[in-house]
Amino acid sequence: MFAIYKKEMRSYFISPIGYIFVGVFLAVSAYLCCTHTIGARSYATGMYFQQLLLTFIILIPLLTMRLFAEEKKLRTEQLLLTAPVSIWGMVLGKFLAAVTLFVSCVLVSCVNFIPLYVYAARERGADTSVKLYEMGPATGEIIACVLGVILVGIAFIAIGMFISSLTENQLSSAVVTIVVLAIMLLLDMAKKQIQNPVINFITHWVSVMSRFTNFMHGLFDYAALLYYISIAGVFLLLTVRVYDKRRWG
Repeated sequence: MFAIYKKEMRSYFISPIGYIFVGVFLAVSAYLCCTHTIGARSYATGMYFQQLLLTFIILIPLLTMRLFAEEKKLRTEQLLLTAPVSIWGMVLGKFLAAVTLFVSCVLVSCVNFIPLYVYAARERGADTSVKLYEMGPATGEIIACVLGVILVGIAFIAIGMFISSLTENQLSSAVVTIVVLAIMLLLDMAKKQIQNPVINFITHWVSVMSRFTNFMHGLFDYAALLYYISIAGVFLLLTVRVYDKRRWG
């Protein structure tokens, strides 16, 4: 598994994909953070994280579209299937490589909050009756949201991996993943347009965004943790089943 992990980490940076993902992620996160905090004259970060989740519709497929589709296109899939590594080891190696790159970007993007603390310190020390920043950033809310974003990203990476395992066309993998992630993220918006209580209950239960709400309020939601981890586990298992069938089919 570790050999697969190293190979995938190396492949992200010998092709443009890794650099594009890192550059776009950090640029978009910096823009959103500036817009929803400093630009909005507010310390509230919940809206920033909510908007960041919406960018995953494009960013996560960029990260996962090549994981298995490229192996099929380059005809190296059989080398993986005959390598002295289990199917679980192969899948987890690729999965952990994608998760490592994603989590690294999320953690690096946290430097966007440094100006908020700097401004807060300056305002607390300034002798003025006009307080642009009165309370300072809510550290607990930021930590909870960062954990929530990582959990959502892990679940989405597992979904993208599964879709990539079904096709050899990277563009097809990306498009299908975009559609699936968009549906999962936008279900909460559709719920507001539906009056049927049964449908509302179902959409609320499966909606990724509605389960993220507690994190936005600085609360760590154990039910949401279980939900996101379960999604990741289910789609990793499905990916393993796809390749288990191919190895012995």
